[in-house]
Amino acid sequence: MRKILLIGSGGSGKSTLAAKIAERTGLPLIHLDAIYWKPGWVDTPRDEWTRIVAGMVTRDAWVMDGNYGGTMDIRLAACDTVIFLDFPRMLCLWRVLKRRFRFRNQSRPDMAADCPEHLSREFLMWIWNYRRDRRPSILQKLAALGQDQRVIILDSPGKAEAFIAQLPTHE
Repeated sequence: MRKILLIGSGGSGKSTLAAKIAERTGLPLIHLDAIYWKPGWVDTPRDEWTRIVAGMVTRDAWVMDGNYGGTMDIRLAACDTVIFLDFPRMLCLWRVLKRRFRFRNQSRPDMAADCPEHLSREFLMWIWNYRRDRRPSILQKLAALGQDQRVIILDSPGKAEAFIAQLPTHE
């Protein structure tokens, strides 16, 4: 595993798990949220974002977390391992609410500077409807990946922790 992509609903723990994998393996960590968002929650223009992601995936190794459907195919084609965090929506919603209070009025470590944690109805609805609206197409994309690509679907925090525990440590 040299190019690991983590995807899943908001609140599933992509950034946290990515950081743990990077620490354990010594692979470089890329939080897409920290690159996509500019100060004040200004998004990166679509063409520029596609160029940025296309450049990042050519690197020799990485652990990358984030959804960003517009560049999903680029990232899926480049990774050798994809980890899909397929957690229940109530867990994801709870984690997002906890995160909101933990980082109230400040930016998370995995987020761009000057993007204080906030919640919107739109984001909460995206999480609520993720399994219905996004999951089926993600599972189709994962099923279509090459035989040389590894797909890992983790459906509970316990399975995520067990996955981390079995990873070799870097020296």
